[in-house]
Amino acid sequence: MVDEVILNDVPLHVTDFLTETVGDSEGIEIRKVSFNFKVTNEEYHDITTLLYQMVFDLKIPQLNEEFRAEIHNYATSVTNLYEENAVGDFSLVLLEVNEPE
Repeated sequence: MVDEVILNDVPLHVTDFLTETVGDSEGIEIRKVSFNFKVTNEEYHDITTLLYQMVFDLKIPQLNEEFRAEIHNYATSVTNLYEENAVGDFSLVLLEVNEPE
């Protein structure tokens, strides 16, 4: 069971991890990864700043996988985590980015 992913060297404790292979717009098979994670009000600024980068070096240590991925879908349970002790549920779906050869 995967419980950690690393986005651009930032480790995230994740739940509901799922990976599958899908076809991109050109019919090339790419990896799709989805997971959920919690963000506290202390982490909120750093995590949202990270997510605004949109494309990541994704590492999945427990599967010994590493590849470039971009955000395909993103959702959060809250829009303001600046309140003390607030915790938000984040959901992220990433698609593998095929680098030009």
